[in-house]
Amino acid sequence: MSEKIWLGTIYLKDEGGYEIVLKSLNHYKKRLKTIGSSPELKDSSAMLGSLLQQEAAKIIPKIDETVKIIQEGLIDSMVLNSLSNDSKFLVKALLCYESDIKKAQDNGHEYFLRLVGDLALVKNNLELIKNAINKIEQFS
Repeated sequence: MSEKIWLGTIYLKDEGGYEIVLKSLNHYKKRLKTIGSSPELKDSSAMLGSLLQQEAAKIIPKIDETVKIIQEGLIDSMVLNSLSNDSKFLVKALLCYESDIKKAQDNGHEYFLRLVGDLALVKNNLELIKNAINKIEQFS
């Protein structure tokens, strides 16, 4: 029986996909650090907000670890294979970034505009994000 190969390693290293993935992970980290200021959270109960902030604090070290693995993987692509089990985590970061770009674009809320930065530049990332999600989810 042959083992499945994660094609995400090829995308991350050889196709330059690491750039959008690193941007998404850094965005995800910034989002989690500022979750208390999120307009969606302000409308929820104080208890839910506290729980979300606690969960966010647990995820941030995983983001740092994943960024480190990707950076090391640019030198030794075998390191990137360890991320195949974390492909859902990478997709989650990409989806968070995509969602926040769309929120900034659609409603222009100050929180999302500050979070994503220059909207004219980050709108171009939407297509890169879609491509990254497709590539990261591929196995052969």
